[in-house]
Amino acid sequence: MNYLVAVLDDRIKAEAAYSALEKNGLPMNKVAILGQGYQSIDEYGLLDPKEQTIKQTRLMALWLVPFGFIGGTIFSVITQLDTFAWAGELGNHVIGGLLGAVSGAMGSLTMSGGLSILFGGENAVPYRKRLEQGKYLLVVKGSENLTRQADRNLQKIDVENIQVYPDPSDVQF
Repeated sequence: MNYLVAVLDDRIKAEAAYSALEKNGLPMNKVAILGQGYQSIDEYGLLDPKEQTIKQTRLMALWLVPFGFIGGTIFSVITQLDTFAWAGELGNHVIGGLLGAVSGAMGSLTMSGGLSILFGGENAVPYRKRLEQGKYLLVVKGSENLTRQADRNLQKIDVENIQVYPDPSDVQF
């Protein structure tokens, strides 16, 4: 199950996009408009991608940081590198493990999309904030084929931003 979320500047554009999807045969029970006069983000149950990304980063870090520590320690033991002479043999292995843990944390940040939160531009603005700015969201929830079809149809319309992401309840680690 995927979500397609399109951000539209005003109510007229949102209704036009909704009508365009209806004309192209999308099942309208899978399409919703969020904004003033329509459902709120809480009523619909849409999670912000930022919240989802933070959740995924934490879940990945839960596994990658300990594995990175173990991997860094094993690498240090196998290679017998004496990088930090002042730390002694055991200290070098611990430092190797800590560097591996840092690498695991960086990997979880990178692979979960956390960099988009740190360095993202306008696209990283949460949906709730866009609704507060008076904009509207058109949400299509369905299979990958359905969201692809909706994406093709919405590309023809003046849409501020379109994002497709998996349903957070479907993401498994």
